[in-house]
Amino acid sequence: MIKKRVVVISFIVGIILLFVLLNQINQAQETTKLEKLPNYTEIRGQININEGINYDKQPSMGVNDAKVKVVMFADYKCPACKKWDLNFLDQFKRDFVDTGKVKLYFMNFAFIDRDSIMAASAGEAVAKQNLDLFWQFHRKVFEHQGDESKIWATPEYLLQLAEGIEGIDTKQLEHDLKEHTYMLDVKEDFKIAGSLGVNGTPQFIVNDLLLPTSDYNDLAEAIEQEFAK
Repeated sequence: MIKKRVVVISFIVGIILLFVLLNQINQAQETTKLEKLPNYTEIRGQININEGINYDKQPSMGVNDAKVKVVMFADYKCPACKKWDLNFLDQFKRDFVDTGKVKLYFMNFAFIDRDSIMAASAGEAVAKQNLDLFWQFHRKVFEHQGDESKIWATPEYLLQLAEGIEGIDTKQLEHDLKEHTYMLDVKEDFKIAGSLGVNGTPQFIVNDLLLPTSDYNDLAEAIEQEFAK
């Protein structure tokens, strides 16, 4: 009986030790992932926030002579951004972009974690290749969004997503991610957005007005008001 009890106790202790070991391995992997990702203090360069948004640098869709400019601020790790993008972006395009009323600009507000910055820089890199490909990549990242509390938007994962989109030069993208080619652009977006009052995502600016909510009806109303002026 005592032997049996010792075996049971040894088995339970073994299971506990295995669980602790696996947890330590997982934490070590997460730490390694973080070490490969930049934070804003490590991204250095000249940034000018006094002139506000440089629209020419932002990925966009719509005609240049649209009366209303809408800027969408988002973080690729943000669940609310994913929800807005999947539920409303196509409708927004039909209602306002395709009708010529609005030119839509996307601007990064990468604030959740280091891999937010990496995902944003991947988007910037793809946008420099082709705007249509950017919007495809943009949608795919949201469709395959990972857990907000975990590191998932690694260069390897982002490249894997890009490989499924015909036309993206993945070798160039891999180079840009490795060399942090567009990290300063992401930091500039973040700083400018903060100076304009953006403090979360998704948020929208309609011409010069920062909206207090991301509700689609409120956004539509603000656009119609600006269009009517």
